[in-house]
Amino acid sequence: MACMKLGSKTDAFQRRGQAWFCTTGLPSDVVVEVGEMSFNLHKFPLLSRSGVMERLIADSSEGEEGCVIKLPDVPGGARTFELVAKFCYGVKLELTASNVVYLRCAAEQLEMTEEYGEGNLISQTEVFLNQVVLRNWKDSLKALQTCEDVLKHAEELNITKRCIESLAVKACTDPNLFGWPVVEHGGPMQSPGGSVLWNGISTGARPRSSSSDWWYDDVTSLSLPFYKRLISVMEARGINKEVIAGSLTCYAKRYLPGLNRRQGISESSSRTAQVALGAPPSEEDQKVLLEEIDRLLPMQKGVVSTKFLFGMLRTAMILRANPSCISNLERWIGMQLDQATLEDLLMPNFSHSMETLYNVDCVQRILEHFLAMDQATGGASPCSIDDGQLMGSPSLTPITMVAKLIDGYLAEVAPDVNLKLPKFQSLAAAVPEYARPLDDGLYRAIDIYLKSHPWLPEQDREQLCRLMDCQKLSLEACTHAAQNERLPLRIVVQVLFFEQLQLRTSIAGCFLVSDNLDGSRQLRSGFAGSNEGGWATAVRENQVLKVGMDNMRMRVSELEKECSNMRQEIEKLSGIKGSSTWGNMSKKLGFKMKSQMCSAQEGSVSNQTNRSVKTEKTKDIHGKQKKNT
Repeated sequence: MACMKLGSKTDAFQRRGQAWFCTTGLPSDVVVEVGEMSFNLHKFPLLSRSGVMERLIADSSEGEEGCVIKLPDVPGGARTFELVAKFCYGVKLELTASNVVYLRCAAEQLEMTEEYGEGNLISQTEVFLNQVVLRNWKDSLKALQTCEDVLKHAEELNITKRCIESLAVKACTDPNLFGWPVVEHGGPMQSPGGSVLWNGISTGARPRSSSSDWWYDDVTSLSLPFYKRLISVMEARGINKEVIAGSLTCYAKRYLPGLNRRQGISESSSRTAQVALGAPPSEEDQKVLLEEIDRLLPMQKGVVSTKFLFGMLRTAMILRANPSCISNLERWIGMQLDQATLEDLLMPNFSHSMETLYNVDCVQRILEHFLAMDQATGGASPCSIDDGQLMGSPSLTPITMVAKLIDGYLAEVAPDVNLKLPKFQSLAAAVPEYARPLDDGLYRAIDIYLKSHPWLPEQDREQLCRLMDCQKLSLEACTHAAQNERLPLRIVVQVLFFEQLQLRTSIAGCFLVSDNLDGSRQLRSGFAGSNEGGWATAVRENQVLKVGMDNMRMRVSELEKECSNMRQEIEKLSGIKGSSTWGNMSKKLGFKMKSQMCSAQEGSVSNQTNRSVKTEKTKDIHGKQKKNT
């Protein structure tokens, strides 16, 4: 910590019980009472430095034999006046960040201006504040903390404001640009006291990293009013909202023990030292702090982790915070519900009624906030897109994740025997149908609920099972449902029907894949060649395809010519109208002609084979014509 020594004399003050004496050889002629402490001093050193002391001494000397002056409200009390008295006597005085605010306020109250001596206490403390304390992060923080004891005087002298401004400027600036040495925590250049060593000399500067969160832990030592003012000044200076949110999160975890109940072991151990600094605040103070943190947090999606918001909400319910605070947290969580985990949703029910084990109503409200936000931001609906776009639309990714999350939550709360059917149905039905690609998760939750509530009548079971779409069950889920004795008979029949339909579709798909396997391999090899060979390979492939198309056209043309020749030969042999005969023959030969055309497209039938087929067809036609004759 930086310091400055004033005066040159040795300490000539001695304390005896509740009294201080100046051992200069001369008897004291004035007694100054500050609280329970009395100071036996001399008039001249006091009145030569302080305008207030000059007037009080003059007034006391007029009517009384002994001069006794009472100063009940000296800023900093007897400890500060002791330093003031030593300054008046010219005794060496060490200014530090811990006492400079008290001395500055006391000097102002006692009117220790330059009129009563050059280099008086006001000017000395002002120089130290501006040139030493406010240029150093740690000293500014310490000075601000001492302002709480003399807040009225510190506010009048703008000391509080100057300290906050100094901290805000440094927090908003890259620490590597500061005027002090900056090293990582635990580095080799540290003194045993934890301060940074500069050429082997302790500078008082605290080691810190160059990341934007280096100041988080330091400002948690501030009281809530000072911390709020610091955050407001930093926001006015345009600091990043993520940085503000990170600091608020750190501050909340310092004073709200409920936020640390579900954190990891490493994070919990890092907070042990902070918790050990003192007992946690009372429940009322925690409630006030939580509501203030809620108001200070920037309302923007993603700047605060969803896990932290759930911790705030859980703590707010325990502390019975303002309903508007709870509602605001629920709305905020709803904005980023897709980032939550199942563990986050499993909030115990803290109400007096204890109707259910978990707070299902709260999750319902959070889900409604999410759905309202999704619709307001242009969330897709089944009316605006087709099935192909439904599965691949990026805008549906969050809602699909939320649907999966809610189905998992339903499965966790389903075993609760106190969970009523309408409440379970309401939460399950709140998720849009298009948000669930498959209903397997919903089916699992319904099955668990039916198992835990065996007393449900058949009508209620059917009503519950109507929440799921049997067509959206996988084959595995269908197989399980078909053998599930807890499901109503009507639902089992529907499941069996759609299971058979899926099996038929799968078998048909297997045949389709088998027929197109060769073509698919050629296509994949073509794509692979394109990727590996580049543009030249693509050009070669296009040329091969072009040659193949030309060969196919030539083959079709040849088949057309052969077909025309066959028609002419048949007409000559028959001696009748070729139209009717040709019509009959074409029907009989249609299958073989189609086979020839398919063979031509594949390029696998040779000219010799085509001629033999043609000869066989001609012989067959001659035989039939003879029978007809």
